[in-house]
Amino acid sequence: MLGTVATLTTSRTYTGLGDLPHFNPDDDRDPLPPAVAELRAAIKDADAILICTPEYAGGLPGSFKNLLDWTVGGGEIYGKPVAWINASSVAAPTGGKDAHDSLRKVLTYAGAKIVEEACARIPISRADVADGQVADPDLRGRIAVAVKRLRDGI
Repeated sequence: MLGTVATLTTSRTYTGLGDLPHFNPDDDRDPLPPAVAELRAAIKDADAILICTPEYAGGLPGSFKNLLDWTVGGGEIYGKPVAWINASSVAAPTGGKDAHDSLRKVLTYAGAKIVEEACARIPISRADVADGQVADPDLRGRIAVAVKRLRDGI
């Protein structure tokens, strides 16, 4: 999921991941596919970007990497404050480190302004999640700290 911190007081969650076509550099030109144009407009309009993604099979989920590939050519993310939270299973072999490192590589390549103090790896067990939300107050607090640090880094 890609969440955009649109202003200092509001946020918007990007929900179009499943609508993005497979990245093909030959298609990265006008007219862009509508889902790509919407993604890039959301990034352009945001004051900052907060990325939340799990680690899957030792890296970023393929569909999320596809989203990132679409962000490179447009330039909207260049210079934009960005941070991420990797919420991985407590049983994950690397604790989300590989996804964390992959995000750093791609976002650095794209020219994003990484807000280091807002980037976090937070191990979460299934028992910590209820109805799709992190229920544990300590973990919620760690997430809130990361969000505040991103907001402060704008």
